[in-house]
Amino acid sequence: MLALARLFLAVALLAVANLPQAARARDATPSPEVAWRLLDYIAVDYPGAVSKGRIISEAEYAEMREFSASVRSRIGGLPASSAKPQLLTEANALIASVDQRAEPADVARQARTLATDLLKAYPVPLAPQQAPDLARGAALYAEQCASCHGAGGKCDGPNAKGLEPPPIAFTDLARARERSLFGLYQVIGQGLDGTAMASFAHLSSEDRWALAYYVGSLAYSREAERAGEQAWRAGPQMRGVVPDLQALTQTTPAALAARVGEPQANQLMAYLRRHPEAVATQSAGGLDVARQKLAQSLAAYRAGDRKRAEELALSAYLDGFEPVEPLLRARDGALMAKVEGAMGELRASLNRGAPPAEVAA
Repeated sequence: MLALARLFLAVALLAVANLPQAARARDATPSPEVAWRLLDYIAVDYPGAVSKGRIISEAEYAEMREFSASVRSRIGGLPASSAKPQLLTEANALIASVDQRAEPADVARQARTLATDLLKAYPVPLAPQQAPDLARGAALYAEQCASCHGAGGKCDGPNAKGLEPPPIAFTDLARARERSLFGLYQVIGQGLDGTAMASFAHLSSEDRWALAYYVGSLAYSREAERAGEQAWRAGPQMRGVVPDLQALTQTTPAALAARVGEPQANQLMAYLRRHPEAVATQSAGGLDVARQKLAQSLAAYRAGDRKRAEELALSAYLDGFEPVEPLLRARDGALMAKVEGAMGELRASLNRGAPPAEVAA
């Protein structure tokens, strides 16, 4: 069990260590962020263009066709990658679905799948480095956004009249459930072509994340927030579903609902989008707890207290790594499979009373 826990620690440290390298690689290559943003827009807004195989808005439908073609063009311009042919195949399939006026659920699924595959092949920053400051986000919103989107996000600001298309109503829960915080961050940074939404790239990354989290919280009631806090504090199950800021930032409420059910997803998002520090503290605390427990476990085993060592190693895993295991598995499934195989070998070693040096290795 000790060796297993140490392997989990190695996985976590490896994942963290690789982030700066990935960031450096991004700096040297064209960004796929615009293509991702267009896919997010298609997934959210296609229902306003087509319903039951019929065009319900010529303007929206023309935009969907334009955007899907642009996605293919932009992917084609990205650097060579073993994943690029498959991405282009998916992009062509999306274009065909839009041309054939496919059902919104099918188009949304294709767009989301392509967006996910795109970021796997060409990674970009998916989450803030630390919990965003929502008080700062509220101040920025009042200063930069309320004149169009309204003080409460209801699309009723003094400058909204006459804008076509109209500003987004951030209080629209149906729309909010399809939009990730990462998607909001992208739009804030790059603006939205063909609309009055300008780029706010002049803001720092921290300010844009604060604004995205604040805007992403406006659709949720305080009652839902309180219920979400109770669910979050009740036990580790919900904390395992949203293990860190990356998961919170990238996951749409609709995707979370597919895992835990609609009411609970709504409540969790209401709480965590307003209190991202709860997730950030959990992620950092998990590694700290694991390191502490592993050191204590190894000391107990060397002292001959095998039972105490096993208890501490188990605690390092359950209290330190279980909450972030979904992220580790998503980042390197092959390595996680090797860890699972090592579990059997470790149990055999413990059963035969292996010496401390062998277990520590």
